[in-house]
Amino acid sequence: MAKNNEKNNKMSLEEAGKKGGETTAKKHDQEFYEEIGQKGGETTAKEHDKEFFQDIGKKGGETTAKNHDKEFYEDIGQKGGEKRAQQRKND
Repeated sequence: MAKNNEKNNKMSLEEAGKKGGETTAKKHDQEFYEEIGQKGGETTAKEHDKEFFQDIGKKGGETTAKNHDKEFYEDIGQKGGEKRAQQRKND
């Protein structure tokens, strides 16, 4: 982490951001973060088209494929299958 600028005793942007994030986390619960996340998602959906989401999905998929092996995909497939079976059972 960056250190305070000792000449003028100011925080770096990194330090200020971390401090602000920690303060916000102490003041708010999970519901707060879910709400702002939903608002952000809705705004993003209004501002971008289908092509934008296809592009970021492709980039994310390529990055995930580079960073994970076959076992990772087997594990998430298994978890997804179990979750879906449970949902069907509850329907």
